[in-house]
Amino acid sequence: MLDNLTNSLIRREDRDGIATVTLASPGTLNALSTPMLMTLAETFAALAIDESVRVVILAAEGKAYSAGHDLKEMQAYRNAPDDGKAQFETLFDRCADVMQQIHALPQPVIAQVQGVATAAGCQLACTCDLIVASETARFGVNGINLGLFCSTPAVALTRRLAPGMAFELLTTGDFLPAARAHELGVVNRLAPPDQLAEVTLALARQIAAKDPAAIRIGKRAFQAQLGQPLDRAYAVAGSLMVENVLLPDTAEGIQAFIDRRPAKAQ
Repeated sequence: MLDNLTNSLIRREDRDGIATVTLASPGTLNALSTPMLMTLAETFAALAIDESVRVVILAAEGKAYSAGHDLKEMQAYRNAPDDGKAQFETLFDRCADVMQQIHALPQPVIAQVQGVATAAGCQLACTCDLIVASETARFGVNGINLGLFCSTPAVALTRRLAPGMAFELLTTGDFLPAARAHELGVVNRLAPPDQLAEVTLALARQIAAKDPAAIRIGKRAFQAQLGQPLDRAYAVAGSLMVENVLLPDTAEGIQAFIDRRPAKAQ
């Protein structure tokens, strides 16, 4: 169990079907250290089986959303006999597992980005289903400035951004301001810094008000068809749409629409 780490690195607050998970290590710029990744893994595992939660907000404290991996921790690995190869493999595998946990969560996950999200921090934000960003936020995959190409952050980034633009950021180390990220479709909604939490919560509440079973099936369908050939995409989406339409709440919702009356709770 990681109760102490959870208390010191992450806070979780649940209200009205919305779980807000906050990275709470501003002194490290919310670095994705091994303890932080382990805590995130436990938090997401708990959320995955919590049917009371309809939407997850992933927020952060301080001036940075996340500055990526802990570079001091990474440098310490080099003291190992194999120059840290095994430890680096473990770190990047653990990070990839956490990102895939977000992808697999039944609930939609909204990144609430208040500051800089760089390298694995950008990966974390881009892995979420939706991003609401402060107008002053910035996104970057800047490892190349240190001689390290952000190959794993590129996996998430290229699923939100056109490959050519993503490759430009990966090879130049330039930052993508929030306004430009919004124009390019990386960010869903922009907010003034003092209204970020309010705008994010409004989006979360809008989604949480929808039928939770339909939203969960819908996330599965959306994720499953991405990148598939056209025939496979329709096969996967069609199968899950059948699963959705057979739900009692869906049958009632359709009949209520036909009858021009409010749907009855099932």
